[in-house]
Amino acid sequence: MADSCKLQVFGLVKRFGGLTATDQASFEVRTGEMHALIGPNGAGKTTLIHQISGALRPDAGRISMDGADITQLPMHRRVRLGLARSYQITSVFKAFSVLDNVALAVQARTGGAAGCWRPARREADVYAQARHALDRVGLAARVDAPTHSLSHGEQRKLEVALALATSPSLLLLDEPMAGMGPEESEAMVELLLGLRGEVTMLLVEHDMHAVFRLADRLSVLVYGRVIATGSPEAIRRNADVCRAYLGDEATV
Repeated sequence: MADSCKLQVFGLVKRFGGLTATDQASFEVRTGEMHALIGPNGAGKTTLIHQISGALRPDAGRISMDGADITQLPMHRRVRLGLARSYQITSVFKAFSVLDNVALAVQARTGGAAGCWRPARREADVYAQARHALDRVGLAARVDAPTHSLSHGEQRKLEVALALATSPSLLLLDEPMAGMGPEESEAMVELLLGLRGEVTMLLVEHDMHAVFRLADRLSVLVYGRVIATGSPEAIRRNADVCRAYLGDEATV
């Protein structure tokens, strides 16, 4: 196995009854790169991300991170190893402040528990790390706002901050620009560009303009199987990819 690989997926299979959602999927993500996973609706992208994060167990195949087999590890063990996933905002406490939500994510990483007594120095450190994560995503001015008051674009930024609060070395981003207008999408692109090189990222996204700006390499998933992996230019020129998915998007 190459030392430069952060994540390797080997022959992953996931079935739901008679439906094969993941069909011998294989690809690798190199350390430090932004790798995009693209494909048509129903291709199995979210199911594949669920398996990488530990939310679903594959029926066959293997997942390796930093050379170690993590296929059977539960989600919290993967988080401790440095794997984090951005989640929909429904997973946060909407009545809590933005800062408190991110502080809880920091506590989860460091083994703390909400509501338990801790030294003032320890609590100050948790909140300092939470503020740093919020500053990185451009929400420093919104730390005291209740989460339910955030705009859609700010909520998506908070999702990224919650993932960053776990100090990941590998960040899974599942459609971070979903539902955004042009200005919000551009802000998210700039945010992710600012994280390049700091953390390895696997991005699932339907906005092809954003994908081709962000990705170092792409893997294309069709009917649960990876049909191509390569640079943005190589993917644009791939006839199989154009027929199966990109079409006019190849001119982006």
